[in-house]
Amino acid sequence: MPGWLGPWEIAIVVGIILLVFGGRLIPRIGSSVGRSFVGLKKGVKEGEEGFRAAIKDDGTTVDAASDTPAEEPVTVAKKK
Repeated sequence: MPGWLGPWEIAIVVGIILLVFGGRLIPRIGSSVGRSFVGLKKGVKEGEEGFRAAIKDDGTTVDAASDTPAEEPVTVAKKK
């Protein structure tokens, strides 16, 4: 906690929040923020798993959406 933020400042901020939002709305806001954080963590985890699957060490690329090997890119050799 920052040194400039003491118990009186916290009490004043909490009091203002209670005056603005009221006592009934605070739990709904808290649960909504909690669900948002859970969804964010889940999305980050799924994205990380997809990324790790896409860069496997065995050299094959994997389509992260379906976990099946993606088509290898076709390279065309130029004639000299």
